[in-house]
Order: sequence, then structure tokens, then C-alpha cells
Amino acid sequence: MTKLSQAVVDAAGLVIGWTEAAEELTGYPAADILGRPISTLLPSDDPDPDPGHGHGHGHGHGDGDGERRGTHLPRTGLTEVRRRDGEVAIVRVKAAALTHGDHAGSQKESWLVSAIPVTTGLPTGNGALLESLISSFPVAMAIWDKDLRCVWLNEAAEQLSDGYPYYRVGRSLTEVIEGIDTEAVQDAMRKVLADGRPVIDREARWFHRSQERTLSISLFPLEGADGRPLGVRSVALDFSNSKARDRLELLREASVRLGSTLDVMTTAQELAELAIPVLADYVTVDLAEAMLPGTEPLQRQAAAEAGVPLFRRGGVAMVHDELHGDMPESLWRREKAVSVPPGSPFMEVLHSRRPHFEPVLDTSSSTWLDLDPDRARIIHATGMHSLIVIPLEARGDVLGVAVFGRTSNPAPFTRDDLLLAEELVTRAALSLDNARQYTRERLTALALQRDLLPHDLCGTGTVEVASRYLPSDRHEGVGGDWYDAIHLPGGRIALVVGDVTGHGINAAATMGRLRTAMRTLAYLDLPPDELLTHLDHLMARDARGFDAAGATCLYAVYDPRTGRCTMAAAGHPPPAIVTPSGDVTFPSLPAGTPIGVGLGTFQSRDLHLPAGTLLALYTDGLIETRQAGLDAGMARLGDALARAAPRGTSLERVCASVIGSLVGDAPAEDDIALLMACVRA
Repeated sequence: MTKLSQAVVDAAGLVIGWTEAAEELTGYPAADILGRPISTLLPSDDPDPDPGHGHGHGHGHGDGDGERRGTHLPRTGLTEVRRRDGEVAIVRVKAAALTHGDHAGSQKESWLVSAIPVTTGLPTGNGALLESLISSFPVAMAIWDKDLRCVWLNEAAEQLSDGYPYYRVGRSLTEVIEGIDTEAVQDAMRKVLADGRPVIDREARWFHRSQERTLSISLFPLEGADGRPLGVRSVALDFSNSKARDRLELLREASVRLGSTLDVMTTAQELAELAIPVLADYVTVDLAEAMLPGTEPLQRQAAAEAGVPLFRRGGVAMVHDELHGDMPESLWRREKAVSVPPGSPFMEVLHSRRPHFEPVLDTSSSTWLDLDPDRARIIHATGMHSLIVIPLEARGDVLGVAVFGRTSNPAPFTRDDLLLAEELVTRAALSLDNARQYTRERLTALALQRDLLPHDLCGTGTVEVASRYLPSDRHEGVGGDWYDAIHLPGGRIALVVGDVTGHGINAAATMGRLRTAMRTLAYLDLPPDELLTHLDHLMARDARGFDAAGATCLYAVYDPRTGRCTMAAAGHPPPAIVTPSGDVTFPSLPAGTPIGVGLGTFQSRDLHLPAGTLLALYTDGLIETRQAGLDAGMARLGDALARAAPRGTSLERVCASVIGSLVGDAPAEDDIALLMACVRA
């Protein structure tokens, strides 16, 4: 037990009495301190404070003389004491007046000064009780001096430091401590020392031995009796495993995950999985049919006759083991039709658009469960005892319902749980609606693109044609690649392949206009170079109508009477030609500028194609990848054509083989159009 250090100071401020405990506290033996000013023990910048302005002292003099005689004493309260070794200690000080007579019979005044370090409690009275309460308080508390050394901590801080080297008496924050950003803590503490303003609820993280703790730390200035800063008090609350933190983390994760894919089913499943197990033990998300365009229609007529609306299960998750498909709470798997019986909470929510909150689920007879025996059986079998049903609503439309249930967790849902569930559902509903609108636009663009590409591509009596179009998965199948075969007078045929810059509905629409314009110009029987020049000028003059930066194109006309093929390119890769002997070449064509630049710098080249020759026109998505450029891709295409085009092989099989060799099962990085023509013997 720490002893109470005491000294006696006369009216002039000289030390005239010294105890053994005072020697232990300061390092000064009595022989070295007696007769010296008490200010020897005070910091050098101490302005000789006046105990008359202290707190709780009892010298009993209120006149000016009494105040003058006490000016050399430290104030009553917290202050600093300078030890003999130069270190500074924070102590609690109390000064009491002593009056005694001398040999002449006159009264003399002196002072009894008692001090005890802040690392120990007051020895008697209410102070000891207060110290006991603080020490056992279940919040980590500590005191740090102006050098940011820990000089006191309570039991909670010691327990918090078990395995963590943060709290320890004598530990300085200037030392490097593994797993703790001590520089940030130092900056915060020094700011409190400088301006005296507390820092409230600062989040800090500890990483130690593969563990992580999250703390809420508040810092308060520690002032001496004279108002000067002595150090910093810290209060830390460990909420690493707190319910509130789990909920905040859940909302943070929801903001990141929900709607990240713009896929309706994925978003519904994400909502279900996010709420397990922080909020619920069982979650389902059922979506209206309109949310899932392209799926097999539900039985609307049967549902209407029965008065029971149907939904599809978009998401389901639960705390039970699902490794073997064990989903005891769920009557329906994902994508399966789900019935919503009349009189149930689900119907109530759909009509009122307000959540159904049933902390204690009523499973007795004469409830809605009598009309839904399948759900009643599952509820009784799993012990579901608390229920929340919330409508998925966005922009005035009800998109479905989300159901939250508790089975394993014995606690019923609270109003806070309802608020959290509503927040999650609101975020999910907006993401679902965004996904719905995106899906609608995508399907519209796909339909437009399919309608704009040729449906009845056919050759002539002398030329066989075949084609393949492979949309890019990265752009959800909507691009501006196109191909065409145009019959011309005299048995001739024009072969076209092109690629509009960009993706999406604008690229698809631009592709359709270019294809129409090219067909119109082709019927004017213009040579390939002149046709591309007119198309280039048309697009350059009407840039707003085309909504694209440009397009590349290859246009070739084959005349069976002469065996001549005249072709011109607008910034497009050259065709591949497979001779009757099986050799593959890529003829050098004048490159030309892309369509839309407005320069019209195109030149035609004539090639002779004997019977049995195979011609392949393609877009760059077939040959160019992130790992390989055009030259490497053309070499791969040549090898694929050489393997796929032996005599007797149908052109359709050649197309399929080339696509399989170059793309395989991997998703296409860009849209691919391939048009093949074979000159018949």
C-alpha cells in the first residue's frame, strides 16, 4: 500500500518537515530538502500558485496576509511534482494550516502538505469509495501524463490489455506498438493537451495475433488545480462483438453488395443472405412476375380464378446447414412459383403497403394459418416464433415481399429489428427496380438488334453463305456488329461486315441505320469505294442521327461471270481467303478511314476467286483479345480455317468450327460477327 507523503512548509515557503514517504515519492532525502523552498519540487514553469485559490483546502485565513504567506504552496487538488531524477509525477495534493506558538509566546503559521500519486486511491473517506468504483467500472479508463506515458489504469483497462500491449503503467505512446497506430493516438492526445477540447467516440482498431478489436475511444483533458494541463484521461469501450456494430457493418455491406450486378435474382438473393444471422434466422424474397421478364409465364388464369396471386422466389437463406439442400423452412426453391393465400400477412402487406410486425407469432387455431396448412406445418416443425413481412416497394410499384423469421434465436423481433429490416428492404427495392429497368432496356435493345440483323440470309446459285453472331457477355449481348448479303443484278452478290463503335441500344440503332443506308447505296450499283465514300459523308453530316463515333466496314462484290471480287475497307481487318488447295491468305487492302470521319479516302481492289474458294469476313472481336493483338489473332484464324475447311465440309460446320476454335466456351470479350461465302464449282 502506498504511503501518504507529507511535508511541513513554513510561512516563507521553506520545507521544515519531511517524511519517509515523501522521500520515496520525490527521491529527495530529508537532508537535501529541509530548508529549501517547496518550489524546488514544482515544475520550473510553475508560477508559485496560491492555495487560497485551490479547491478543498482549509488554512482558515481569508485576509491578504494569509494569502501572501501561502503563495509558495502548491494548490490543493491535482498537480505535478518534479522528482530528483527529473521525472514528473502527477499527484493529489491537500494543504492544511498549522498554528503553533514559539518561545516568545507569539503564534506562528505553517502548512501540512499531503500528497499521493494518482496511481493509488485516497486512503480514507469517500475518495477511497470513489476510487474503488472507478477501478471496477466495466469501461477501460486510463490517465496519461504530458509525455503520453500511462500513469494509471483501472481493472477494465488491464483486462482489455490482456494479450494487447496498449495499456500498461509506464508505457509511453511514443514507443512503436505492433498492431496499433500509435502516431494517430499521439496526434489526438496532443491536440487535447493543446486546446483542452475533448475527443468523443473516436474509432480505433487493434490487430494482434490474428485478432482484431474495435474500440470507441474518448479523450478528455486532465487539468491541475491551477487550470494547467497535466495529461489526458482516456475512456475506451470495446464493441468488437457488439450488436450495434454488427448492424452498422450489415448496413455498410448492404450499400456495397446490393444491386452490384444489376441482376434481379442476384439482388434478391443478396438481400436474403445479408440478413442472416445478424437480423433473422430465415429470409425469403418473393418477386412479382413483372420483375422477371423472359421467364416462363405463371399460370395467371388459374391464379385469378382462385383469387391467389403468384410470385416467384427470388432469394432464400437460413442459418441451417444447406450443404445437402436442407432448407426446412422453405416450401419453394428459387425461381419456383410461390402462392400468396388470401387473408395472410403477405396479402395484407401487398394491399396496405405497410409492414407486418408480429414479435410473437400466433400459431393457435382460428388464425390465417388455418387457410395455409403447408406454411403452418413448416412453422410448427421449425419452431418459428417471430415474424416480419415487408413490401418491396420502389417508385410507387410493389415489386414483391420480403419475409424475416426467427427459429434458432429465441429472442423475438424488436422495433429496432423492424427498422433495420425496413432499411435493408428499402435499399434492396431500389436496387431491384434499377435492375428491372436495366433488364427491360437490355431486352429492348436485344430485340432491336435481332430485328435489325438479317433473318433470311441466303446466297445465290453460285455463292453459298453462312453466318454467326456471338454477343459479348461483358455488354449483355447488345452491340453494333452486323453482317449482310445483298443480291445485285446479273447474279452478283455483295457481302458486308461492319462494327459500330460502342455498345448498347445506341450502337444497335446506329448499326440498323448504317445497314439500311448501305443496302440503299448498294442498289444504286455503286463500286465498293464509291459506296463507302457516300456512306462516310452521310454519317459525317448526320452525326446526331447516328449517335456513334464511327464504324469500320468491309464491302465486297462478287461477279460469278468473271470470277472477280471487288472489295474496299473502311478501317476494317482484311478478309481471309481459303484457296481450293487449302492455303489461307489475308489480302492486303487499302486500309481506309473509319465511316463517319468524313474524309472519304477509300480504294477498291480486285481479286480473282476461282470455284471452291472460301471467303471469310469478320469483326475484330473474333481475332483480338486482351492477351493477343490483331496479327496473332489473324494467325489463329488462319490455322482454324485451314483445319475446318477441307473439301466436302458444309459451310455451316466451318462457321461453327471456327467459332469453337477461337472462342470455345469462354465468354466473348467483344461482339463477334462472322460471314462466310463459298464459290461453288
